Amino acid sequence: MARLTPAFFDQAPCELARALLGKVIRHRYHDQGRDHWLACRIIETEAYYLAERGSHSSQGYTPKRAAMFMPPGTIYMYYARGGDSLNISARGKGNAVLIKSAVVHFDRTSPRDNLKLMQRLNPVKSSGKLRLEAKLCSGQTLLCAALGLKVDRWDQQQFDTQHFYLDDVGYRPGTIIQTTRLGIPAGRDEHLMYRYIDYAHAAQCTSNPLRKRNQQEDRDYVLHPLSATG
Repeated sequence: MARLTPAFFDQAPCELARALLGKVIRHRYHDQGRDHWLACRIIETEAYYLAERGSHSSQGYTPKRAAMFMPPGTIYMYYARGGDSLNISARGKGNAVLIKSAVVHFDRTSPRDNLKLMQRLNPVKSSGKLRLEAKLCSGQTLLCAALGLKVDRWDQQQFDTQHFYLDDVGYRPGTIIQTTRLGIPAGRDEHLMYRYIDYAHAAQCTSNPLRKRNQQEDRDYVLHPLSATG
């Protein structure tokens, strides 16, 4: 395992979005007198550039968007559909990568005993029931809820190896799916293929292009073997 350094994030957004697939997010969460390293492995990302209209930063600098104009590796968090959302600034002012979805990760640092806590942090809102492990981090606000990440704590902050950091555990996707981003309004560069998905976990991503009706390979999405994506 190797904790990601600030230099890792000094990549163009699309390059960073691909490179982040398979990396593990770890957040130290205090509960009932104990600290727990909650963790998930990234399976879906979206890249955003200052120059394209789908990005928050394309609307100009504001104090709330300041993190996108700060050095690569700065945490940018905002509220999306009533939940917290995690982004990381990339190379170039106004550029960033959105962490779109993940899968729960367990190892010696983050043992399986954490599952019940993560489920308690992220219940099914309509019923209060425990969310299934397979769907616990299947969305940008879901993964933040499961990890206990909050806008008011981490927006515009740097990663902190004592509390919140990203880890390279040696996992690499065998194939990456490249497709269009989600939720981009018409006329705001919605056609750009800036979303990246770990093929092995496509069923757990926010929206699986392989299962959508009328979606065609090489038109609506592209498959990249690892050797082709680096």
